[in-house]
Amino acid sequence: MYKHNNPSAEGLSTPPPDDQPRSQPEQIQQAVDSLKDQPGAMLPILHAIQDRFGYIPDDAVPIIAESLRHTRAEVHGIISFYHHFRTRPSGRRVIQVCRAEACQAVGARALEAHAKASLGVDFHQTSADNEFTLEPVYCLGNCACGPSIRVGDDVHGRVTPARFDALVEDLTTSVVSLRGGMKP
Repeated sequence: MYKHNNPSAEGLSTPPPDDQPRSQPEQIQQAVDSLKDQPGAMLPILHAIQDRFGYIPDDAVPIIAESLRHTRAEVHGIISFYHHFRTRPSGRRVIQVCRAEACQAVGARALEAHAKASLGVDFHQTSADNEFTLEPVYCLGNCACGPSIRVGDDVHGRVTPARFDALVEDLTTSVVSLRGGMKP
């Protein structure tokens, strides 16, 4: 079972890709300005901001609302409607558990319960050590091999609680070895 006592992630953060550092509001405004003239600009803007920061910061809502001439409530409503958008930073790894009917028919509910208990979180939450965020997803296109999960771009099928634990252990071990630390 996953343990929440991994070493800190010091030294693993990456600097912003821009040559000149900008404040967060400036980066948000830049993303908004580059896309605001497109038809249906709201979703591309939200995706660009989440791609940049890993989530939609609170500072983004008034900037988007003013630039697109929407209310803050409208922007917040769109962010909260789509499960893809986060309003808080995610953990180092995001684990998505498929909740579609095909996966449910072969044990996804039990896998969900195990994942929540193993990581000590509910959906849309991050483990105490910031390693894992658990999210629901409503089809990974791997219906014949359910229950399925996705970690990053990798889809894993026929995931049992034991396979889930082994995968989490492998991910934890790889992060620890990248840090030069010992496995907890």
